[in-house]
Amino acid sequence: MSRHLPPLNALRAFEAAARHLSFAKAAAELHVTPAAVSHQVKALEEQLGVMLFRRLNKAVLLTDAGQRALPGMREAFDRLAETVERMRARRDDDRLTVSVAPSFGAKWLVPRLDRFRAAHPEIEIRIDGSTQLVDFAREDVDIAIRYGPGRYPGLRADRLLQDEVSPVCSPRLCAGPPPLRVPGDLRRHTLLHVDWAMRDPTWPDWRMWLLAAGLRDVDSTRGPKFNQSSLAIEAAIEGQGVALGERVLVAGDLAVGRLVRPFELSVPASFAYYVVAPEAASDRPKVAAFRDWALAEAARGQ
Repeated sequence: MSRHLPPLNALRAFEAAARHLSFAKAAAELHVTPAAVSHQVKALEEQLGVMLFRRLNKAVLLTDAGQRALPGMREAFDRLAETVERMRARRDDDRLTVSVAPSFGAKWLVPRLDRFRAAHPEIEIRIDGSTQLVDFAREDVDIAIRYGPGRYPGLRADRLLQDEVSPVCSPRLCAGPPPLRVPGDLRRHTLLHVDWAMRDPTWPDWRMWLLAAGLRDVDSTRGPKFNQSSLAIEAAIEGQGVALGERVLVAGDLAVGRLVRPFELSVPASFAYYVVAPEAASDRPKVAAFRDWALAEAARGQ
């Protein structure tokens, strides 16, 4: 059905001016000038062919026609505002915020994200990269991927990936000179370290790997330190040294040849990656959809 309505701006100007009985107050509410409100109201009166206000020296009063119109106009704008709020609420229902450590997000999650979006186009996903543990009670986050022991009171935790670390470097660094053929060759190469604030003491570092390789005369502390695994990995790709790469984070770079593993020896990590969400919200459709998708991606092993 066709609706022949006056311009919405003119109706808004009338409703605000009628409610305040002031063009100036209506203008302040609508963020326009009093002259603009007056112009909109005058145009509305001309289009309708009725006077809506009586203009006095320092005030305006509603005419009978204006008084009859105000209640319905207020109700209409109230209903319009409620409808807009429902639209916003619907948008929020469709948005999924995922908290993830920047390195894991960049190296594992983002390369796969298009598959989630293809499977769930109705979900608007937002990735919140942070090294801080999310407080679900205070932050606008629906689900998170955490690296830890898996004991999270009040949260549902599904193990996503178990990890291990091994030396990685660029192919040209591996070829030398000096070459990397045996672990002892590390004496002549720069070691790249990951030193992030929330690292667990059991996290495998160069000291642990060198001991596992039977090397006790290599300085395990020398070399630059990075507070993100992805930064150390990028330095290794650029040929700046040898990093201890997490299998989960370097798999893509190994697959395309940006990195190589000069030695087969790896050291298992005691922690794992978990998908976590509050128990009360863990079965919400969008949360369950992301969790199930992430677990399926991890099972693919690609």
